[in-house]
Amino acid sequence: MNCDAALSALAALAHPTRLNAYRLLVRREPDGLSTGELVEASGLSQSTFSTHLAVLAKAGLVTSQKRGRHINQRADLDTLRGLMLFLAKDCCQGRPELCEPLLAELACC
Repeated sequence: MNCDAALSALAALAHPTRLNAYRLLVRREPDGLSTGELVEASGLSQSTFSTHLAVLAKAGLVTSQKRGRHINQRADLDTLRGLMLFLAKDCCQGRPELCEPLLAELACC
């Protein structure tokens, strides 16, 4: 991931509705949720939520799949992984023992 892609992803997640929706999709991997279920969980109107979903999709954080009559939304875990690696790449100045607490906490997820 490059700096522009990281900034795009971080900007997309810098809104409570989008952050909550993305975290919900991450929890629901690998199945994802229908757009309707996401709208219902958000408490917003379909059109308002669709704007937020478009921002997440443009940043590469969410992908859509047609399932029958419904559109299913999924978190793009490759983008999440790329963002996390981008943020932590220079962590700990090459001293892995300093990163161990972070890695241990991520392993428990």
